Amino acid sequence: MPTRIAVHGHRGARAVLPENTLPGFLYAIDAGADYIELDTAVTRDDVLVACHDPVLKRRRCTGPRGTRVIRGMTLERLREFDCGALKNRRFPRQVPIPGTRIPTLDEVFALAHLGKFRFNIEVKSFGRNTPPPDVYARMVLDAVRRHRLEQRIEVQSFDLHILRAVKRLDPGIPLAALCRYARRDFTALARQAGAGTIGPYHRLVTRDKVERAHAGGVRVVPWTANRPRDWERLIRAGVDGIITDDPAGLIQFLKSRDPQHAR
Repeated sequence: MPTRIAVHGHRGARAVLPENTLPGFLYAIDAGADYIELDTAVTRDDVLVACHDPVLKRRRCTGPRGTRVIRGMTLERLREFDCGALKNRRFPRQVPIPGTRIPTLDEVFALAHLGKFRFNIEVKSFGRNTPPPDVYARMVLDAVRRHRLEQRIEVQSFDLHILRAVKRLDPGIPLAALCRYARRDFTALARQAGAGTIGPYHRLVTRDKVERAHAGGVRVVPWTANRPRDWERLIRAGVDGIITDDPAGLIQFLKSRDPQHAR
């Protein structure tokens, strides 16, 4: 078992509270997560917000008629949507919080004073519904610098253009290349992206793949594992971290296996 497995609260703590919301992030922080993981999108007036989808889903957010495309709305318009009132049926324990709005990236970063946790920022790429990679990367990094969080972030993405743009602008920012296909070699993909971490779908992870990645100097942090049997399998494979919708559950699981594995 690695000395320390980093716990990433996926979209905050989606198993318990609405995703990509301030209450969800606060829950993950209070639970002791090492990272809070969030997604970014950009409004029409170029405000970075925490949201996974380019179009607000009706089963997640209630609000006015008209466009639900985030890039087609100003922040003021986006604030009219309630993204906490509807329970995600995939997660029986999730508790709705009516009146919850989509937060800006600045609002999420403002939580930094609450602990020593880090921010894992997934920069989402939606084609014409996102700015060009260099512009998008600069927007994210400008926000990071405003809050003086250069030492407390990691940027991850499926879009290698985004990762390369971040690296050009600030080579010191840790990067993670996300991967969903079994045919991709972990080390090769990380090098292609200029990243020090590979983030594969958790079912793609094997001990052999992790050992080969580590031999190439690449960390492995899979997504999104929520069951104890999957946590156990990933731990035995030697991963460096786990992205989970249930950060409190994973932390307790790690402690039960090794009491010295304190947060």
